Amino acid sequence: MPRTIILASGSRTRQTLLQNAGVDFATQAPRIDEEMVKQAMQEEGAPPRDIADTLAEMKALKISAKNPDKTVLGCDQVLSFEGSLLSKPSDPETGLAQLLAMNGHRHELLSAAVICENGKPLWRHVGVVKMVMRQMTDAYLQSYVDRNWQSIRESVGCYKLEEEGARLFAQVNGDYFTVLGLPLLEILSYLSLKGELET
Repeated sequence: MPRTIILASGSRTRQTLLQNAGVDFATQAPRIDEEMVKQAMQEEGAPPRDIADTLAEMKALKISAKNPDKTVLGCDQVLSFEGSLLSKPSDPETGLAQLLAMNGHRHELLSAAVICENGKPLWRHVGVVKMVMRQMTDAYLQSYVDRNWQSIRESVGCYKLEEEGARLFAQVNGDYFTVLGLPLLEILSYLSLKGELET
């Protein structure tokens, strides 16, 4: 019998992706000091992939410990640009600075997913997408942030590809769902194999 699935994330985008895919789930957002974990791991020289994976696992384990009879999905996304990680912008000025720095350059989005049961990780995946920004004018980027701030403030890199942010890019090499923060196809395949989803 399929277990109840819990999404250990407060992300509305991730919730929408699962809903649209017909997945029945509940949501519990864990409290994790993500910036502290990122900083500590970066100081130890951990690669972005490991940082995303660790954060996703921490979230899943925290919720799984409280719900041992449930299947818990933890997720995290990081943006790697020229050897550093960019976080969600704290204000429009920070968001604009991120976009100006990445303007005309390449960066990577890494979206990690970890599934836990009974307080133990059973499955994990890290999707990687290579992004190439167009060379946009400073004036356009300023107006983009001004127009879209309420939507893009929760996104690493300060853009949403599914909205006007699509205009910012010349190339996107990788899975669309991974850009949105959830390696959805891999998650659905695993849940189907486990008998959690009807096939």
